Amino acid sequence: MSASSRWSDLRLRLLSAAVLIPIAAFCIWQGGPVYDALILLAMFGLAWEGETLIRQPLKTWRGCLLLAWPVIAGFAALKGEWSAAFWMIWPTLIFGFPASVPVVVAIIGGLSLLWLRHLPLGMASVLFVISVVVASDSFAYLAGRIFGGPKLAPSISPGKTRSGAIGGLVGSALAGGLVAWLTVPGTQLGGLLCGAILSVFSQSGDLLESAAKRRLGVKDSGRLIPGHGGLLDRFDGLLAAAPAAALLSLAVAAQPFWSILPADLTGGSVHPPILQGSSSHD
Repeated sequence: MSASSRWSDLRLRLLSAAVLIPIAAFCIWQGGPVYDALILLAMFGLAWEGETLIRQPLKTWRGCLLLAWPVIAGFAALKGEWSAAFWMIWPTLIFGFPASVPVVVAIIGGLSLLWLRHLPLGMASVLFVISVVVASDSFAYLAGRIFGGPKLAPSISPGKTRSGAIGGLVGSALAGGLVAWLTVPGTQLGGLLCGAILSVFSQSGDLLESAAKRRLGVKDSGRLIPGHGGLLDRFDGLLAAAPAAALLSLAVAAQPFWSILPADLTGGSVHPPILQGSSSHD
């Protein structure tokens, strides 16, 4: 691969980022209905893109119900019915496994992002996850093109290298530690460790989406985001990392999820409270 071809899509990636990052940053900072609307819209878009990929007819009552289902689950969660929202996953199986997969992905990913933003330290929680996923993707991209070397999973994604995977892991750990230091000083070590853990989930989600596209015989999940493809192409890592972060948050109370200790997973740890309520932008 020539040097020019290695970096051929960098310009489009940067331009897309220049548009997406300010919008996402404003919604995350603002929180409330603005952020919730963004996630609900993303849940609808993920379902639409996924069903389109498997050539599911959408201009039917069945297709409309598949597209609306994640949004209904999101509204249920925002009304405080988190358990009911989660259990809405299972009825989608009546439409068959292939048709249910995009809906399940949209529900789990969307509910996780809503949950994280509605935590006492919600803005920092979402910022942590997104920063880690972006760092994982960016450092993997740079390390893979600079160092090259053996492929990570050539039968699934020929472009990914082991050096890129290591670079993504290191970049995510550093990003997690930095966000932890900036938001809750004293939790940097946990930030480093959680950043690395979420990178594993992020990269796994990326590989899983690549495997699905290979099976379907497509290069990109869509064309919505220049340089990145579709929503699933851009957010595959986030859709895997956010649920992992949401699960970690369940093990701690009044704490940033990245401060979790091994004993928290068994109920044997007692943390001193770090979070004392939240402001309108927390």
